[in-house]
Amino acid sequence: MRELVVENAGQVRTLTLNRPAKLNAFTASLHAELREALASAMLDDGVKAVVLTGSGRAFSSGQDLTEELPRDAVGRIDLSPALERDYNPLIKQIVTAPKPVIAALNGPAVGAAMNIALACDIVLAARSASLQEAFARIALIPDAGGTWLLPRLVGPRRALALMLTAEPVPAEEALRLGLVYKVYEDANFAAEVAAFAEKLARGPGLAYRLIREAVFASDGNDLDAQLALEAALQQKAGASRDFQEGVAAFLEKRPPHFEGR
Repeated sequence: MRELVVENAGQVRTLTLNRPAKLNAFTASLHAELREALASAMLDDGVKAVVLTGSGRAFSSGQDLTEELPRDAVGRIDLSPALERDYNPLIKQIVTAPKPVIAALNGPAVGAAMNIALACDIVLAARSASLQEAFARIALIPDAGGTWLLPRLVGPRRALALMLTAEPVPAEEALRLGLVYKVYEDANFAAEVAAFAEKLARGPGLAYRLIREAVFASDGNDLDAQLALEAALQQKAGASRDFQEGVAAFLEKRPPHFEGR
């Protein structure tokens, strides 16, 4: 059985973590499959949006702790090589992806899986889903970008509370905190995600890329630098065929047909 299932529907590619018996816990091989699948989706002109979800009753329980733990030259456990080989490249790949990536939380997202979800552009959740920075329960610190992502989403104080207590955050509370964008009933979750992703995929791909560039740059820019960046990126957007189509569709009172250029 493949650890990752890849499916296409229209312009949307869905990547499903497929280790349900292990709650889709991450292994080195699953990481490799996921990175390869993401890279392939980004290079495929027929794919306009990517959905990352899990099979069974969980999004993912995080790292598979039954895998043999790496050790340093003197025999001490050393977790950093796995982060540098697997998690760090994955987080960078998601954050810098040129197409929208949607995390669809069909169930709990625990530990590193929570932070992988938070790295995505949009997080959708089933009502039974939850997020949990569970690291402190096994005397570790949040990784997979968690200490960078979570404070920017909820502020440093609340992020610390979520990390220090390691308490699960139910979907409705996650919605209130801004960790997820929408919550759907479990029975309708797959259909709602598919409809949401397809609608997003029909949007202006070039504008999406420029929006993401502006948002991620804003954290390191002062106002003057951000205004200058907006002007430069808007120049690119305004010169695009998609902008011409958007204006024409608005004037003609019809849905636009964007090409992503």
